[in-house]
Amino acid sequence: MIPLSEQKETIMIYVAVTVVAIAANALVAGATFIRARFISANLGDLDLPEAGIPVFAALQALGAVGLTAGLLGFAAVGIAAAVGLVLFFGVALGAHLKARAYRSAASPALFLALSVAALACAVIR
Repeated sequence: MIPLSEQKETIMIYVAVTVVAIAANALVAGATFIRARFISANLGDLDLPEAGIPVFAALQALGAVGLTAGLLGFAAVGIAAAVGLVLFFGVALGAHLKARAYRSAASPALFLALSVAALACAVIR
């Protein structure tokens, strides 16, 4: 059995990583919905159809909502949301690399790393 002090540490790390992931995804989803200049510049490198941009924002926002549900005790929903975000940002990073948009590839790479960390913490918890 894991000592109580280690359980508390694990939970604190899970909460901290997940709160950061929720905040980051919610903020960028909101910025995408309002077509913030830095988002438009990042997505402009990929030659994406305009109609797809709100879908990307909605998927990211739903990921943040799912991570929040995981924090509130719905562990399976939190894990599913983290898996979805890992897939979303894995595809986003691949799209940036395929388009040779290296300048803007750091953003999806950072979010992918954050999503992997949130997933790992949710599974270990």
